[in-house]
Amino acid sequence: MRVFVTGASGWIGSAVVHELVAAGHDVVGLARSDSAAAFVAGRGAAVLRGDLDDLDSLRRGANDAEATVHLANKHDWSNPAESNRAERAAVETIACALAGSDRPFVVASGVLAGETEPSPFVGPDSLRGGSENRVFDFIDQGVRAIAARFAPTVHGTHDQGFIARITEVARHRGVSAYVGDGSTAWAAVHRADAAQLVRLGLEQAPAGARLHAVAEDAVPTRVIAEAIGARLGLPITSVTPAEAVDHFGFIGQFFGRDMSSSGRLTQTTYGWQPTGPTLVQDIAAGAYDTPTSRD
Repeated sequence: MRVFVTGASGWIGSAVVHELVAAGHDVVGLARSDSAAAFVAGRGAAVLRGDLDDLDSLRRGANDAEATVHLANKHDWSNPAESNRAERAAVETIACALAGSDRPFVVASGVLAGETEPSPFVGPDSLRGGSENRVFDFIDQGVRAIAARFAPTVHGTHDQGFIARITEVARHRGVSAYVGDGSTAWAAVHRADAAQLVRLGLEQAPAGARLHAVAEDAVPTRVIAEAIGARLGLPITSVTPAEAVDHFGFIGQFFGRDMSSSGRLTQTTYGWQPTGPTLVQDIAAGAYDTPTSRD
C-alpha cells in the first residue's frame, strides 16, 4: 500500500516508517523542516513538506495514499488547548478527505480505557481534542477509522518522552523519586513493538478497532524509580502527591497516577507478540543515560 504518515520523523512515527518500508509498503512521510525531511528520506520514505497547521498538505497526503497513519501532535504542554485544537482539526481534515473511500485511517490515542471501551474524551476541549471519538464519527461516511492506543511510555534508546523527563529530574535533583507509596503503575511498550502493531492494524483491523499497544500491563512507579536510581547511582525517595508537581514539574501530574492497561485482546486478535526489552531492562541497559535535547 501507499501509506501517508504524519509525525514521520518523530519517536513512534520514525519506527512506523521503518516497519512499513521493511514490510514492502510505499511510504510518504510528512516533514515540517529540512532536517526532518532528510531524516524521513533516510528511512526510505518519500517526503511531503507540511505540518499540522498546513491542512492542505494533510488533505493532499491523504488523498494520494491508500492508507493514512496520523501520529503527529504538537505536545505543547504549556498550551494544551492549542495541541487539542490542532489535533482535532488535522483528524477532521484527513477524515473528510477519506470519506467514501473505505481506506484505513489509523489515529494515535492513549490507553485510558479498556480495550473494548470507548475513549472517555469527547469534544474539542477534551484531551487530544477528542480525536479518537471524532474519527469514529466518520465510519458511517466510509472511513475505516482505527484507534492506535499507546501505553504512557513507549520506551527505547533515544526516547524523549515521560521516562526521559523523569530521568532528567532524577539526574538534576540527585535523587530518584516516586509519588506516595509508588504502588500506582504504568503500562509500557517498546517502540519497535508499537510500530509493528500499527502495521498489523493498518493491514488487518476493521473500522472501529481499538488497538492497545501495551506489552507490560502495570509497571509500578516505585519499580521505575528504583531502576532509574540503580542505573544513575542515586538514592531512592518518595515525594507526597502535594509535592509531586514541584519535584517533577508538569510530569508530576501523571507520575503518581495509575495508568495501567492491557493489550491481551489486541495480541490475540492480531497475532501481535511483543518481543522487545521491558521498560526496566531498557533503563538498566542505559537507554536513558544521555540527557536528550528537544526541538
